[in-house]
Amino acid sequence: MRLVLATRNPGKVAELRARLAGLPVELISAADVDGAPEVDEDRETLRGNAEKKARALHAHTGLAALADDTGLEVDALGGAPGVHSARFAGPDADDAQNRAHLVRQLEGADDRSARFRTVLAFVDGAGAEFFDGVCEGTLLSEERGSGGFGYDALFVPADGDGRTFAEMGKAEKNVISHRGRALEAFTTWLSAR
Repeated sequence: MRLVLATRNPGKVAELRARLAGLPVELISAADVDGAPEVDEDRETLRGNAEKKARALHAHTGLAALADDTGLEVDALGGAPGVHSARFAGPDADDAQNRAHLVRQLEGADDRSARFRTVLAFVDGAGAEFFDGVCEGTLLSEERGSGGFGYDALFVPADGDGRTFAEMGKAEKNVISHRGRALEAFTTWLSAR
């Protein structure tokens, strides 16, 4: 089966390719598809955004499509930034600006608990399937590590050894990450199909 990944984010593409390497699928990314649509992530939920992206790419290519949406849910911020994680510091913010904004928002906060949540949407001619993954952890007030992307340099997973995601190798991170857990559910489902 040919499977198109509905993302142009090189960090996500690398993680997804590594995790799905053992499956009998040929993976391509949206960056490899001529005229692949840019989808406005305007839904109110991670599931809604993931489904919208997967459906758009499936409609454009006719191929099975896999999309994700991920959010960081911070307890001290009432679950924010959540679905707005990629645009937390503004519509054109990059990862560094989003991290800096988060650190400012949490100044003086005693509760540093947070979680990453990923929803995967798989769309093909038979319809849509959804797979969730959650990773609980805490947020630091200063960045540590140079790997990863997004909020990885601030997030210490509860199932880890005290290092941030940005201090872990990709394979190590994939075992305990939110995206890794959603992908595990997806690969189990796809293998049994």
